[in-house]
Amino acid sequence: MTELKCREKYTLDGDKEERESQHEPDVQTTKPVKTEEDEVTSGRTGAGKQQKDEGEVKEEDAQHKEEESKTPESPVKRSTRSSAGFLQRLVRVFFGYLAAVACGILYAAHLSAYHDRMFWFSTRQELEREITFQGGSGLYYYYYKQMLTATPFHRGVYELMMDNRTVAGQTINAVVRLSLYPELITSFIYRFTGSEEFVEPIYFYIGAVFGLQAIYVSALFVCSWVMSGTWVAGMLAVSWYVINRPDTTKVDYAIPLRDNWALPYFSCQVAALTGFLTNNISSATELFCYLTMSATTFTFLLVWEHSHYVLFLQGLCLFFLDAFDLLPSRKMAEIHMVYVSAMLLAFFSQFQNAALLSSPLVSLLIGTWVARNYQQKMKTGPFLSRVMKLFVYFHLVFTTGITFSYLVKKVVQGDESDFFLKFLEVKFGLNTTTDFITNFLLCQESFQVPAQDLFLRLTQASVLPFYILVLTVCLLSTLQTIYRRLSGLPMKTNLKLEDGRIGEHPEVIYHVFHTLIFGGLALLFDGMKYLWTPYVCMFTAFGVCSPELWMTVFRWLKLKSIHPVVLSLILSTAVPTIIGFSLWREYCPRVLGDLSEVQEFYDPDKVELISWIKSQAPAAAVFAGSPQLLGTVKLCSGATVTSLPLYTDIKLLRRTEDTYQVYAMRSAEDIYKILTSQKANYVIVEESICNELSVNKGCRIKDLLDISNGHVVYDKGEVYSFSKHGRFCQEIKMNYSPYTNYFTRVFWNRSYHVYKVNSVISFQY
Repeated sequence: MTELKCREKYTLDGDKEERESQHEPDVQTTKPVKTEEDEVTSGRTGAGKQQKDEGEVKEEDAQHKEEESKTPESPVKRSTRSSAGFLQRLVRVFFGYLAAVACGILYAAHLSAYHDRMFWFSTRQELEREITFQGGSGLYYYYYKQMLTATPFHRGVYELMMDNRTVAGQTINAVVRLSLYPELITSFIYRFTGSEEFVEPIYFYIGAVFGLQAIYVSALFVCSWVMSGTWVAGMLAVSWYVINRPDTTKVDYAIPLRDNWALPYFSCQVAALTGFLTNNISSATELFCYLTMSATTFTFLLVWEHSHYVLFLQGLCLFFLDAFDLLPSRKMAEIHMVYVSAMLLAFFSQFQNAALLSSPLVSLLIGTWVARNYQQKMKTGPFLSRVMKLFVYFHLVFTTGITFSYLVKKVVQGDESDFFLKFLEVKFGLNTTTDFITNFLLCQESFQVPAQDLFLRLTQASVLPFYILVLTVCLLSTLQTIYRRLSGLPMKTNLKLEDGRIGEHPEVIYHVFHTLIFGGLALLFDGMKYLWTPYVCMFTAFGVCSPELWMTVFRWLKLKSIHPVVLSLILSTAVPTIIGFSLWREYCPRVLGDLSEVQEFYDPDKVELISWIKSQAPAAAVFAGSPQLLGTVKLCSGATVTSLPLYTDIKLLRRTEDTYQVYAMRSAEDIYKILTSQKANYVIVEESICNELSVNKGCRIKDLLDISNGHVVYDKGEVYSFSKHGRFCQEIKMNYSPYTNYFTRVFWNRSYHVYKVNSVISFQY
């Protein structure tokens, strides 16, 4: 007896999906019987056609062999073989996940040891530990400390929502403004699990971040493994990630940053999306990927204010997959449902955050929905017709999306919505400006073009050469697939190794678009490398370990001397083995050397400043200074400040510009009026900013202020600063009138000078 099982297949021909029901009929296998009608017919064919040639005989023999190979097996043999196959898959999956978890744990342990060695963290006092949070990132840890002492816990949450002790003269919702959900959740777990009996609060906090980094690399491992079919690719991806750590993460020097909390969730979301896009997966696996994708998308939106921009870029990749008919419409609709539900939940969880309404992701979803309903037969017709429909579809989507975004921004955000467009105009050289905020942001390292050192480091680690190879092959194969789909040819859902079509896998096509879009932005903005480089490592590891990629190349080359399947299997094993051995030989001593090298980060001047503030300054004092320094002041002393190291709020950036005027050529009276309007009692002047020496003079704070204030003179191609007033930060150190009338120096050391803003002006000459 033979069992004929028909699996459910999803064809990508247009928007239709053909489903075949499952049947198990019993079919009696019989040999073909020669009838009289056949004999009569054969007699009429003549004597010349009665004898078959050798080719036909061989063909008949092959057919008989094929029929013999299709003879049914006994139920016992079939069950034994299925059990053995299931056990083999189970063992492979178990060891793969075990390797992924082991890589994550080892990476987290390495981060912990490196962090302790770099800052001598375990031997420091509490104040010195907190100062190691650089770049103003320590501000987030302050709120974590505050929630640990809040009684009861919900009272602390309410105080953060109505916070009037952070920015002078303002009441802000710190939970939404600073995305403090990681601190709320971490402090809740620490308090209500009794962890205070076993671990210090600061170790629990950084341990949570390092744990997320372990999940980050484990997700990259799984993603590369799912695409290539071997967990060797996962190990290679993690190795490249660790070796290129300066270009893949900021966790080394700024642990509390939102990026370090959010990007692990995005990595898990990409891994779940990769599994969801894969063809011929079981319904249980698809459901698991869908639920994981939903949960991680919502969490990603919740913990980082820039997450909806990242999801917009991801949605753009999926939009191209759907437009070129490379993805079943059912899956695309379910992904859109994930985006919509996650955005709605995040909108209400963040107290009706208006930024989510004007998000480009929302505009893209609305534009796609409108265009799809208007143009329902876009994926039918001949090649030229479909291309023309595609252009119309693109026009409808982006026109509708841009119109919706413009209307929402005009209604919700007012004039501030124009700042981003002006910033892009200046960035791409379409316009010039003297605005301090725009030029200040453009001078930030994250918004500058990456240095050539980035590509040199990636080349030395052998990532970039293989990345270019893998991307070229996958991109050309994807273009072939797009051409076939536009020509009306169906995509095969059950591809075999012999087919050599790496570009027909939806998950591979998605990652091709993903790496192209993020890579293009990384060439313009250095900060985008932290979103691009990890997936370069993952994508490259998948490619060199995938037999299908090598098979695709051999089909193009029409290799005949050696069997291409055998050679592709050999190369998919030999190439990663050689790469892994070379990386182990060259970089393993360096990675271990980072743990043995004696390093020390210590800032005694800043420790002295914070100690003076905690012991000498009044509890209700308000401090003005640079945003990065004020973040540390807020963390260590809890004092109220005039600005925060937050570059997404235009109003806070304007306050920062006013505070920075102490480094401009302004009069003492002007500075006094600015500081009193911000209710500042003390102003901190930093020597590193006042006497800044930089190769790029146009990006020094004092140069930006001079340009903004119009204190710049151009003479024969040279730029000079000129004003009737001297530079305030230098003149005030002379201790002469009128500066002493408005300000009194109360603390100074080599790096910092603290001046009290006099409440009563004394006119002394």
